[in-house]
Amino acid sequence: MTIRLGGIIFGLVLTAILVLWSLMPGLFNFALPEKPDYYAFQEENIEPAGGFSFEGPLGTWDTQQLQRGYQVYKEVCSACHSLKYVAFRNLQQIGYTEPEVRAEAASWMVPGIDPKDGSVIERPGLPTDQFPSPYANDVEARAFNNNAIPPDLSLITKARKDGVHYVYSLMQGYTEPDPEDLAKSPDFETPPGLYFNEHFYNINIAMPPQLLDGIVTYSDGTEATTEQMSADVTAFLTWAGEPSLIQRKQTGWFVIGFLAFMTALAFLSYKQIWAAKKRKKA
Repeated sequence: MTIRLGGIIFGLVLTAILVLWSLMPGLFNFALPEKPDYYAFQEENIEPAGGFSFEGPLGTWDTQQLQRGYQVYKEVCSACHSLKYVAFRNLQQIGYTEPEVRAEAASWMVPGIDPKDGSVIERPGLPTDQFPSPYANDVEARAFNNNAIPPDLSLITKARKDGVHYVYSLMQGYTEPDPEDLAKSPDFETPPGLYFNEHFYNINIAMPPQLLDGIVTYSDGTEATTEQMSADVTAFLTWAGEPSLIQRKQTGWFVIGFLAFMTALAFLSYKQIWAAKKRKKA
């Protein structure tokens, strides 16, 4: 009896602690309602006109857009950001042929081992290699980026809230502070070495503007505007983070159809089995 009572009391105490812990953020915000000055400058995420082709229950990958996005990553983003969970061979999923994948892999230099003496060397990539990091370690990354480590982009659209629209918005968020917002927060400033970005979570970001009109020359002739490049690289990073996204959606429709069929079959079976049975009168 004593053990059972002790267990009940322990369970109630543990439940109370968990409830209070879950309420702590709300209580903290209620007790300290004032937000930092940079909240006044934050803007809602935006999306391209018409949205992305992969959004919605019937979404599909636009392979041309994914290839353009890969080109943007390669020519712009890869100078600072890794893509360590993606292998060169995965590029076949976005429309590249096997010879093209081998050529793409060979155009990158990846870390390797010299078979003669075991020393670390750089060699042309193979389709089985993953995309290399631009830095040898975090110390080097900080040294080249104002003490900030550029995040790996493999899962960036899944690691950030509303990640798809966040990445698209961030690429275009380098503006000047709104004068009205600046008047409300006169103490706000962008420190040297940082850049104002109205879609970054605390506004001041270590990454300088990356996408400028015409910085990339698309191989398919598409005009490389900032909006176009932002949409393309966002689509590519979405694919990199979840290459099975469209397959999952298609599987979902099959499962829904199967469940609907089985529900109808079960209902008809129920009607057939109980059709001859009469209800008892009350």
